[in-house]
Amino acid sequence: MRFCPRKETAVGLFTFLTKRFIAGETKEEAFRAVRRLNGMGMRTTLDILGENVTSEKMARDLANLYINLVEAIDRDKLTANVSVKLTQMGLDVSDDFCYRNVSRIIEAAGASNMFVRIDMEGSDYTERTLQLVHRWAGKYDNVGTVIQAMLHRSEADIGELIRRGIRIRLCKGAYKEPPSVAIQRKDDVNANYIALMKILLDSGIFHSIATHDDAMISATRDYATIKGIPKSNFEFQMLYGINRSGQTELVKDGYGMLIYVPFGTHWFPYYYRRLRERKENILFIAKHLLRD
Repeated sequence: MRFCPRKETAVGLFTFLTKRFIAGETKEEAFRAVRRLNGMGMRTTLDILGENVTSEKMARDLANLYINLVEAIDRDKLTANVSVKLTQMGLDVSDDFCYRNVSRIIEAAGASNMFVRIDMEGSDYTERTLQLVHRWAGKYDNVGTVIQAMLHRSEADIGELIRRGIRIRLCKGAYKEPPSVAIQRKDDVNANYIALMKILLDSGIFHSIATHDDAMISATRDYATIKGIPKSNFEFQMLYGINRSGQTELVKDGYGMLIYVPFGTHWFPYYYRRLRERKENILFIAKHLLRD
């Protein structure tokens, strides 16, 4: 009998745990997941996994994959848009290169009346990401971004984005950040999340409240009810495979629900890095494996 080495066993366990949270390695697998979610009354956003690309050729090739993805979504009449990480599109090459590269995706999506969400990464990229988002928003009307409630700067960033009419996805943040940059205590992050959520809902712009936290969901629902904000004025967002029962319950209650659907061959380094960097991410996955 052959016994697997400890490292091989750990890799196998990691693979088993994370594969529930990706839709597959191919576009065809991802589209099957999207059709199922659409059939349940949920919108979707597709993310081709990958980040920190330093080759111009590779970044262009990845942008071409996104353009092909946009065209396929339109052709198959799926209820979906796309989410893009700028380090995957050449932000580490240069800001101008990244701007030109992602502009091709935004233009292709605009031709299909499709929205493009610019994902937020670690705090080292926050300022440059927002500067590029403002450049795109000055030229295109189908682009939005993400704000992380854990960052000290987020309220000011939200104010400027709202002033420009830019749509925001609010999340807590999954990156390990120092105290100089980010709120460290969970309760304080939650309090800031609720404060920022109220600003978004009061803005009159269609924003996205991304959370799997029952307390944050309840706070959002309660505030919208108290302020008379229609359910059609905002949406909830959740990750593929996370809190599936909560997803269906919110749809049944008449709320918009968008599912973030990651796919691609680079899923292993993507998830391994996040779990290695921040223990809270391990606990998050373990909790939802048991919950659903």
